[in-house]
Amino acid sequence: MGLRILLALVATFMIGYIVKPQFYSRSRTSNPASSSCSCDCDCNEDFSLSLPLGLVNSSYADCGNSDPEIQKEMEKDIVALLSEEIGLQRRVANDSLEQSKALVMDARRSSMHYQREAEKCNSQTEICEEARERAEAQLVDEFKVSELWEKRARELGWEEDRTST
Repeated sequence: MGLRILLALVATFMIGYIVKPQFYSRSRTSNPASSSCSCDCDCNEDFSLSLPLGLVNSSYADCGNSDPEIQKEMEKDIVALLSEEIGLQRRVANDSLEQSKALVMDARRSSMHYQREAEKCNSQTEICEEARERAEAQLVDEFKVSELWEKRARELGWEEDRTST
C-alpha cells in the first residue's frame, strides 16, 4: 500500500515537472512586453530531447535566435550539413589511417631489428657448434694418442703405480 502511494506521488511530481513549463510559457507569451525580450531561457538540449513529442515546450523553439553563430548554422541547408559531416568523417578516417600507417612502420622496424638480432644469434650458434665439433674431434684424437703412448710405455716395461692414486 505504501509503495503504491509513493509511486503515485512520484508520477504526480513527474507530470507536474513536465507540464509546468508549458503553463509558464503560455502565461509569459500572453504578455506583450515579455515577447520583445531577448531569449534568456536555459537551452538545455538534453531536457528538450527527453520530453515526449506532444509535450515539447514552444518557448525553446526560438531559443538562440539572437546568437549569430547559431543562426548561421540553422540557415545551412541539409546538403551543406551532410557535406560538412562527410568532410569531418573523411578527416577522422585519414587521421586514423595515418596513425595506423605509422604503427605499421614501427612494427616493421621492430620486426627487422629482431630479425637481424636473430640472424646474428643463429650465426654465432653455428660458429660455436663448429668449434665444439672441432674440439670434440681433437679430444678423440688426443685420447687415441694417449692410448698409443700408454701402450708403448707398457711394452717398454712401464707399470702403473696403483698405490699412489
